[in-house]
Amino acid sequence: MRYLSDEWIGEVARDIESDKAVATAAAAHSVAVTQVVSDTPFGEVTYHLVCSEGKPQFGKGPVPCDVTFRQSYETAVAIARGELNAAESFITGKVRFSGNHEKIIAAQDFFAALDAVFTRVRARTTFE
Repeated sequence: MRYLSDEWIGEVARDIESDKAVATAAAAHSVAVTQVVSDTPFGEVTYHLVCSEGKPQFGKGPVPCDVTFRQSYETAVAIARGELNAAESFITGKVRFSGNHEKIIAAQDFFAALDAVFTRVRARTTFE
């Protein structure tokens, strides 16, 4: 499946919803994030991740959120492949964010649990 396609978004959503470590970490957090990726083969792609009432939800489109991240397709692919460190991408301005970054910091264990999901999905993802 191709990165950022509707199929990819659906696969990530299913993996997040079925992952026990993510569910455990989600129980302690309430956070909502929207990602906007420009210049993709599909045009601008927007997707979201919400953790509310102990349930994680991932899907297409924006949501009312705590933080919005914006980046180019080139940057998003490099991060997804593990070629670019996400923290460095903020420092260098390749990823821009708006909103309450403290909500992200407070939910680090939730986001750490998501790493395993994205690693599994990456193995089934094409980027070209």
